[in-house]
Amino acid sequence: MITNISLVSVFVRDIDESLAFYTDVLGFEAKDDLQLGPGFRWCTVIHPNQPELQVHLTTPSKPLSDDLIAAFQRAQAAGGLPGLGLAVDDCRATYEQLKAKGVEFLQEPEERPYGVEALMRDNSGNWMVLVEARPYTPEDFDGFAEAKATS
Repeated sequence: MITNISLVSVFVRDIDESLAFYTDVLGFEAKDDLQLGPGFRWCTVIHPNQPELQVHLTTPSKPLSDDLIAAFQRAQAAGGLPGLGLAVDDCRATYEQLKAKGVEFLQEPEERPYGVEALMRDNSGNWMVLVEARPYTPEDFDGFAEAKATS
């Protein structure tokens, strides 16, 4: 039986630069960094509070098709790939800390029915969401979309 999720992959432009961003800026720790044959590097990071989940930093490359590699690279250049959702204790404080380190934010911290959320990009342009979660019920969303559309 499946017991948990142990690995997620994030497509990055440059593994060395992303490794530095995830460790030096976001506070992850380097885990594996291995050359597994010509042209394939296995590089993972972990968060110290969740070491059982590895984040695989990889570039779009073989065995993907050339067309798919090109599509991923276009999406990266446009900043259109999703990244990770990151839980934070204090979204506003984390926003200020990361902004001071030069992180690009697409959305400042905002109140949502489920907590406080900010939207940023990693150094490869991947969208990443910071969420300071709070308990909610489905009723908390009643009228939320309409209120956002008129604001």
